[in-house]
Amino acid sequence: MNYIAIFLFSSLKPYGMPLKRISKQIMIIGTLVIWTIKFLVRPFIHIDPAFKPLIGLAPNLIGSFLLPFGACWFFQRFFRLENDRDLNITCCFGLLLVVINEYLQLIPVFGRTFDYLDILSSVIGVFFGHILFRRLMVYYAVIPQKTTA
Repeated sequence: MNYIAIFLFSSLKPYGMPLKRISKQIMIIGTLVIWTIKFLVRPFIHIDPAFKPLIGLAPNLIGSFLLPFGACWFFQRFFRLENDRDLNITCCFGLLLVVINEYLQLIPVFGRTFDYLDILSSVIGVFFGHILFRRLMVYYAVIPQKTTA
């Protein structure tokens, strides 16, 4: 997903498209990919047993990757995302909510299944989402690029 986003937006001029608009586009693409996996690939396409774990973890991985982009698009009033600290707090808060949600699945009332691999894929997804979002923040001059003196 990281490479797809870079490919889609690499030809854009730095000030031609604000970060909020890019976040919106990445969120829409990511949501469509998650829905495709959950509602078309899993139920209707035969998947080789070697790839079943990847397909099982993909929605969590992609959804967690989208956390900083969703915060930028939907919650700009609460998460300013003006510097590294804001981005770190946003990603940590989003990851905390994802982990809490996963642990709530231990309660049998919800009828869901708990899986440590979902938490691991969420951590990996937030990590890569953080990296790409930070690069986009530098590219669009939201935060200044570090220079060596």
